[in-house]
This record gives sequence, structure tokens and C-alpha cells, in this order.
Amino acid sequence: MTSREKTVLLWIFYLALFSVVVVVYLDWRDGTWEWIYHKSLKTAELRNETEPWLTMPSLFNHRDAYASQEPKEISLPRWFNPRARMDVLTLTPWAAPIIWEGTVERSVLEDYYKRKKITVGLTVFAIGKYLDKYLKNFLISANTYFMPGHNVIFYIMVDNISGVPQIELGPLRTQKVIQVEKESRWQDISMMRMKTIGDLIETQIRHEVDFLFCMDVDQIFESNYGVETLDKSVAQLHAWFYKERRDSFTYERNPESAAYIPYEEGDFYYHAAVFGGTPEHIYNLTRECYKGIQYDKEHHIEAIWHDESHLNKYYLRNKPSKLLSPEYCWDYKIAWSYNIRNIKLSWMPKKYEEVRSN
Repeated sequence: MTSREKTVLLWIFYLALFSVVVVVYLDWRDGTWEWIYHKSLKTAELRNETEPWLTMPSLFNHRDAYASQEPKEISLPRWFNPRARMDVLTLTPWAAPIIWEGTVERSVLEDYYKRKKITVGLTVFAIGKYLDKYLKNFLISANTYFMPGHNVIFYIMVDNISGVPQIELGPLRTQKVIQVEKESRWQDISMMRMKTIGDLIETQIRHEVDFLFCMDVDQIFESNYGVETLDKSVAQLHAWFYKERRDSFTYERNPESAAYIPYEEGDFYYHAAVFGGTPEHIYNLTRECYKGIQYDKEHHIEAIWHDESHLNKYYLRNKPSKLLSPEYCWDYKIAWSYNIRNIKLSWMPKKYEEVRSN
């Protein structure tokens, strides 16, 4: 090879190298490489943080084969645009999406999940006076707005079956009423639902649904609460804390409690009024929270916000794969916020003196 040929080849090599550098730089500026990095980080973290105590893969049936994973046919950038809402945080530090109005291309997700013919469960507890005061409005609104166009099973836990209102359900909707024991204290009702949900998943729900949401009854749906909320582990940002600093979160601060979170730790403050995921992940969450509640009881401790305190501890150690903005659980007592564009679910007026016995 002549020196001229070597010179030509060398120039070709430099030009190719320069082209690669330019492409990488442009992709980096556009955020693509950062996204790929975070996506890989998310996958690794979720793999490492999968709850180790669940050692029997046969416990959950074939439904989890696809429901427990991000849809393979539609990558996150196809249906989620984190830059569509520059006024709010749309990605967590571990690259989980935070769902706000305007960030989601719902038609892409609708097409995917309709082809899968999914079934979504919704558990709700209506104990004591909560049954008469809240359940009817909750069910009527859920019948209209919760997962429209998809199979839904409502699991209604009550202490008085005769008090369940008769609601004419729409197509694809099924209602199952389960009688549970009423605890003597409302705090125990709140905490014991973790055990009840876990038991019900183990015996029944895991065979019947692909995804599951657990919600408080003193809420009402206002607009479509759809498939954009589905993922394997879904947490709800608390409306009163989504703008607050970490050190103002009302975590349990007693080091003796199983729910303890020190001031220097914490990601977000999550609301126990809404949480969801696949049956497997909800089973893990409820079992771990119940285990923490039992530990505290044995040591004569009660976490400041009961099961919500334990739920926050769980999510700190097991990062959720999707977060829902306060639009998915809003309190109208909060002063108006320009961040809130489309409320899907809202708190009903809290009248604890009427519905709580202690």
C-alpha cells in the first residue's frame, strides 16, 4: 500500500470517527443518552429490589407473564413524554414515570391493553359508618370512570353485607362483596386491611385479575382513570406533600418503629388512599406492611399514620415503577394550583367525627 493510499484511509477513519462523535453529542444534548442510561439503571434497580422473601414462583399464575412487566411492544418513549409538562417533575431519580395530564399518549396504551384483554381489580373497604356515607357514590363514579372499556372486578369489603347499595353495573364490570370483621378502633381497621388484601390476593384475586388497585372509600372519581396508571408497582403522590421538602414529610420518626425513616432519607411522600400494581407486587407490599405493623404492636408502638407510614417505608426500600400525580387523588381543600389540570379522583369531605367511633 502506497503512502498516498494510507493517507486516504487515515482521513476516512478520522471522518468516520468525527461523525460518530457528532451523533453522540447531538443525542446527548437531546437527552437520548441520558434516557438510555436511566432506563438501564431503572431495570437494574427493579431487578435488585424485587422482594426476596417471595420464593415460590408458582404462587402466581400465568397472568403475571406479561402484566408484571412493561409492555414489550411499546417502549416508554412511545407513550410517555416527560417534556410535555415542564412545570412539574415527570421522572423520578430512578427514571420511573410520574403521570400527569398531558404526558401520556393514551391511544397507544389502549390499543395494547385491549389486545391483551386485561382484567383490573379494585379493592375498597366500607366499614361501619363509612359504608352508608361513602360507598354508593364511590361505586357509581367508579362504574363510570375506572378503567372504561376494560374488564373490572370490584372487591367490596364490608362488615354488613345487607348495607351494600344496589348499583347497576355497566358492561365488563363485576362486583364481589366480602364480609370482614370490624375492628374496635378505626386505626386497626386501617392497618388490618393490609392483612385482608394479602389474604384475598392469595386465595382469590391472583386467579382473577392482571392488575389491582386498592383505594379508600371516601373518594369519588371525576374523570377517566385509565390504563395509563397500570404498571407492576404504582404509588400515589400525596396531594398535600408533592411540593414539600423531604424534611417536612410526616414519615414515622421513631427509630424503634418498623416504619422508621430518618430525616436524611426519603424520596416522596406517598398516599395510602391509592396504591396499585400486579397481584404479586401488591401481595408483597401488603405482607411487608402487615409484618411491620405486627412488629410495632409487639413492641407497643403505633406509627404516626398507621398503615400509610409502613407503606412509605416499603416504597423507600422497593421503588415503585410508576408514580401518579396528585391529579389522581386530589383534595379540594388545598389552595388552587396551576399544576392540577384534570382531576381523576378527589377526596370527599372528611367528617371523622361522624364516621369514626374513636
